[in-house]
Amino acid sequence: MLVSCPAAPETLPEQVWLRFVEERPISAVTTQYLAWCCEKLEKMGKQALLMIWDNASWHGSKQVRHWMREHNREVRKNGKGVRIVPCYLPIKSPWLNRIEPHWVHGKRKIVEPADLLTAQELADRVCAHFDCSHEPHLTVAEKVT
Repeated sequence: MLVSCPAAPETLPEQVWLRFVEERPISAVTTQYLAWCCEKLEKMGKQALLMIWDNASWHGSKQVRHWMREHNREVRKNGKGVRIVPCYLPIKSPWLNRIEPHWVHGKRKIVEPADLLTAQELADRVCAHFDCSHEPHLTVAEKVT
Protein backbone atom coordinates (compact mmCIF):
# COMPACT_ATOMS: atom_id res chain seq x y z
CA MET A 1 0.00 0.00 0.00
CA LEU A 2 1.25 3.44 -0.76
CA VAL A 3 0.17 6.87 0.25
CA SER A 4 1.67 10.04 -1.07
CA CYS A 5 1.35 12.68 1.59
CA PRO A 6 1.71 16.16 0.14
CA ALA A 7 2.18 18.67 2.91
CA ALA A 8 1.79 22.42 2.74
CA PRO A 9 4.86 23.74 0.86
CA GLU A 10 5.91 25.94 3.76
CA THR A 11 5.93 23.05 6.25
CA LEU A 12 7.20 19.81 4.76
CA PRO A 13 8.05 18.40 1.33
CA GLU A 14 5.89 15.67 -0.18
CA GLN A 15 6.39 12.34 1.54
CA VAL A 16 5.68 8.80 0.44
CA TRP A 17 4.57 6.36 3.11
CA LEU A 18 4.77 2.68 2.29
CA ARG A 19 3.55 -0.38 4.10
CA PHE A 20 3.92 -3.85 2.66
CA VAL A 21 1.40 -6.60 3.25
CA GLU A 22 2.54 -10.01 4.44
CA GLU A 23 0.06 -12.02 2.35
CA ARG A 24 -2.71 -10.37 0.35
CA PRO A 25 -4.43 -7.04 0.85
CA ILE A 26 -7.72 -7.48 2.70
CA SER A 27 -10.01 -5.22 4.68
CA ALA A 28 -8.39 -5.99 8.05
CA VAL A 29 -5.02 -4.90 6.70
CA THR A 30 -6.53 -1.77 5.14
CA THR A 31 -7.91 -0.64 8.50
CA GLN A 32 -4.48 -1.19 10.09
CA TYR A 33 -2.96 0.96 7.37
CA LEU A 34 -5.52 3.73 7.85
CA ALA A 35 -4.95 3.72 11.62
CA TRP A 36 -1.19 3.96 11.04
CA CYS A 37 -1.61 6.88 8.63
CA CYS A 38 -3.90 8.69 11.07
CA GLU A 39 -1.41 8.24 13.92
CA LYS A 40 1.41 9.70 11.81
CA LEU A 41 -0.74 12.61 10.64
CA GLU A 42 -1.95 13.37 14.16
CA LYS A 43 1.67 13.60 15.33
CA MET A 44 2.24 16.09 12.49
CA GLY A 45 -0.71 18.18 13.73
CA LYS A 46 -2.94 17.39 10.74
CA GLN A 47 -6.71 17.13 11.07
CA ALA A 48 -7.81 15.17 8.00
CA LEU A 49 -6.60 12.48 5.62
CA LEU A 50 -7.95 12.61 2.09
CA MET A 51 -7.66 9.09 0.70
CA ILE A 52 -7.79 8.96 -3.09
CA TRP A 53 -8.61 5.36 -3.79
CA ASP A 54 -9.07 3.13 -6.78
CA ASN A 55 -11.84 0.55 -6.74
CA ALA A 56 -9.96 -2.31 -5.13
CA SER A 57 -12.39 -4.51 -3.20
CA TRP A 58 -10.51 -4.04 0.09
CA HIS A 59 -10.82 -0.23 -0.18
CA GLY A 60 -14.60 -0.11 -0.34
CA SER A 61 -15.56 -3.19 1.64
CA LYS A 62 -18.29 -3.07 4.28
CA GLN A 63 -15.68 -3.68 6.98
CA VAL A 64 -13.51 -0.74 5.87
CA ARG A 65 -16.47 1.62 5.41
CA HIS A 66 -17.77 0.67 8.87
CA TRP A 67 -14.33 1.16 10.43
CA MET A 68 -13.97 4.61 8.82
CA ARG A 69 -17.47 5.63 9.97
CA GLU A 70 -16.69 4.58 13.55
CA HIS A 71 -13.25 6.21 13.42
CA ASN A 72 -14.67 9.50 12.14
CA ARG A 73 -17.47 9.35 14.72
CA GLU A 74 -14.86 9.00 17.50
CA VAL A 75 -12.82 11.89 16.10
CA ARG A 76 -15.90 14.15 16.04
CA LYS A 77 -17.01 13.01 19.50
CA ASN A 78 -13.60 13.48 21.16
CA GLY A 79 -12.55 16.52 19.16
CA LYS A 80 -9.10 15.05 18.51
CA GLY A 81 -7.63 12.73 15.95
CA VAL A 82 -7.55 12.70 12.16
CA ARG A 83 -10.70 12.47 10.09
CA ILE A 84 -10.64 10.24 7.01
CA VAL A 85 -12.24 11.52 3.82
CA PRO A 86 -12.35 8.79 1.16
CA CYS A 87 -12.44 9.86 -2.47
CA TYR A 88 -13.07 6.92 -4.80
CA LEU A 89 -11.86 7.23 -8.36
CA PRO A 90 -14.10 6.37 -11.27
CA ILE A 91 -13.61 2.83 -12.54
CA LYS A 92 -10.85 2.42 -15.14
CA SER A 93 -9.34 5.89 -14.80
CA PRO A 94 -5.83 5.41 -13.39
CA TRP A 95 -4.64 8.73 -14.87
CA LEU A 96 -6.65 10.49 -12.13
CA ASN A 97 -4.71 8.70 -9.41
CA ARG A 98 -1.57 10.64 -8.40
CA ILE A 99 -0.02 7.41 -7.17
CA GLU A 100 0.09 5.78 -10.62
CA PRO A 101 3.01 7.89 -11.95
CA HIS A 102 4.95 7.08 -8.75
CA TRP A 103 4.46 3.39 -9.40
CA VAL A 104 5.36 3.55 -13.08
CA HIS A 105 8.69 5.27 -12.41
CA GLY A 106 9.31 3.14 -9.34
CA LYS A 107 8.79 -0.11 -11.24
CA ARG A 108 11.26 0.99 -13.90
CA LYS A 109 13.90 1.87 -11.31
CA ILE A 110 13.73 -1.34 -9.29
CA VAL A 111 13.21 -3.92 -12.02
CA GLU A 112 15.85 -6.62 -12.41
CA PRO A 113 15.45 -8.10 -15.90
CA ALA A 114 18.17 -10.72 -15.51
CA ASP A 115 17.07 -12.14 -12.17
CA LEU A 116 14.09 -12.52 -9.85
CA LEU A 117 14.24 -10.50 -6.64
CA THR A 118 13.33 -11.90 -3.26
CA ALA A 119 10.49 -10.20 -1.41
CA GLN A 120 13.00 -8.58 0.95
CA GLU A 121 15.17 -7.29 -1.91
CA LEU A 122 12.12 -5.91 -3.67
CA ALA A 123 10.87 -4.15 -0.51
CA ASP A 124 14.34 -2.70 0.16
CA ARG A 125 14.62 -1.36 -3.41
CA VAL A 126 11.13 0.14 -3.35
CA CYS A 127 11.81 1.90 -0.02
CA ALA A 128 15.18 3.14 -1.26
CA HIS A 129 13.63 4.48 -4.47
CA PHE A 130 10.82 6.32 -2.66
CA ASP A 131 13.20 7.46 0.13
CA CYS A 132 11.02 6.13 2.92
CA SER A 133 11.62 3.92 5.93
CA HIS A 134 10.92 0.21 5.69
CA GLU A 135 8.14 -0.27 8.23
CA PRO A 136 7.11 -3.69 9.52
CA HIS A 137 4.80 -5.55 7.18
CA LEU A 138 1.08 -5.46 7.91
CA THR A 139 -0.40 -8.83 8.81
CA VAL A 140 -3.60 -10.35 10.10
CA ALA A 141 -3.15 -12.51 13.18
CA GLU A 142 -5.97 -14.93 12.37
CA LYS A 143 -6.46 -16.60 9.04
CA VAL A 144 -9.11 -14.97 6.88
CA THR A 145 -10.64 -16.87 3.98
